[in-house]
Amino acid sequence: MVKWHCCCFTSDGSDAEPLCNPVAMATDLMIRNLTATLLELKVVERFEGELISSNGRDGVKRRATNFTSRITDRFNSTSQAVSPNVQIKNEANDHQDVSIPLKAFETRTTDIRGPDPGREVLRLTFECEGHRYQVDVPSVSQRSTVMKKLDDGPNEFTTVYVQPGSCLAIFSSANLPCWMGELRDDYPLTALSIPGTHNSPTCHVALPSVRCQAVGIREQLDNGVRFLDIRVNVSSDNSDMTLVHSAFPISLTGNKYFKDLVNTVYSFLDANPSETIIMSVKREGTGRGTDQKLSKLLKEKFYSEKRWYTEPRLPKLGEVRGKIILLRRHVNDESLDHEWGGRGWGLDGSVWPDNCEDGRVGSGIARVQDFYEIDQSTNIQKKIELARKHLERAAEGICRLPGHEGYEKDAPITPFFINFLSASNFFNANCWPEKIAAKANPAIIEYLCTRHGRDGEGPAGLKVGDAATGIVVTDWVGLHGNWDLIRCIVGWNAKLQLKQ
Repeated sequence: MVKWHCCCFTSDGSDAEPLCNPVAMATDLMIRNLTATLLELKVVERFEGELISSNGRDGVKRRATNFTSRITDRFNSTSQAVSPNVQIKNEANDHQDVSIPLKAFETRTTDIRGPDPGREVLRLTFECEGHRYQVDVPSVSQRSTVMKKLDDGPNEFTTVYVQPGSCLAIFSSANLPCWMGELRDDYPLTALSIPGTHNSPTCHVALPSVRCQAVGIREQLDNGVRFLDIRVNVSSDNSDMTLVHSAFPISLTGNKYFKDLVNTVYSFLDANPSETIIMSVKREGTGRGTDQKLSKLLKEKFYSEKRWYTEPRLPKLGEVRGKIILLRRHVNDESLDHEWGGRGWGLDGSVWPDNCEDGRVGSGIARVQDFYEIDQSTNIQKKIELARKHLERAAEGICRLPGHEGYEKDAPITPFFINFLSASNFFNANCWPEKIAAKANPAIIEYLCTRHGRDGEGPAGLKVGDAATGIVVTDWVGLHGNWDLIRCIVGWNAKLQLKQ
């Protein structure tokens, strides 16, 4: 069964209201079928619409949520701007039967005028394999919307509506706890579109510049995250490893420990054996333990062949299902140099580019965008543009499988493209992680829905290959249950299914 996912955005990274500008002019509706299935638009109905006030039921619910958040997270603002949404006011004032086919991963600009922002709603009916599905554009929700089934159709579709450009993107609705189960074993892991989180366990009450996440590790994994960024403090006189962000503990209410985090990941993988988790481990904090001690603790206290993948080679998905892949951002102890036939232990990220736009990891396993030194809020737009450029680079790659044209058995695997959306400035409250995520996350959703995967439409005008996103490392996903950025990243894996 194929599943599919609609939400409404403005997404220029600005402070403007994110949805409806009543004076904006509607443009012709663009539809992007970002699924592996043929779709056909069959019916277009136009309704008068009205803005939904934040003082209504949803506004009361959100204010109650925010009030609770403020009590729970006294040191962390978790407020979000409420986007104006549009609901249908009267009966349809126009009905049009159409036939607009959309091949898999086709983008098509129609001759249908998009909904007048803040004043109209289009109700679109699509057909797939003889079954019909319906969605309102824009919807009453600011988030993605699952299409309504008009019969017993087996598919589910998730749509995202981006108001600038009147673009409707349609994704397969992935089963987020086990989305890797839909993909072939022989895909190189570097060919996948993988959501990640930056300073992944920093969801606790903490200094505002320390906290980077809205929810804990298990909730992240259950909602599709497959790359974890872990920073540990290593002591010289004991084997306990506390979780830190730079020099600071991740919680003001007591230490959190690496061993408990690992057990959480084990529990998730036991429940979802089709999945794999890439775990980046770096030494930070004030402890006097060394990188070498960290590597020995990982080997002696945590490693097991069943649970971990530590070969210094970029794997295929089938080799690592049910396992944690160690990406070490630390130097190994010499005793580990003989492992794996003298090739070492773990994917080697010990020589990591710093504050970079497109840096190369020393071992060659990854290209990294991690520009993080933002000294003022006006630089956030630069960060967003760098992230878009790295998405475009990732999209160039082509995964050549056995039996397909151009396949070479011993050809080197394309490196990971690791793309951090995170940045921070300790001394500027407008540049703390949550503030940057509030602008960066919607902007990247917009890019993935409107420009990603289209030849010549990226910042550098590059040609598109498989349109993978690479590893996109995020802050503050899951806030108030909003996982749309993760859904969009995972959704791009559907293009790999066209190779099957």
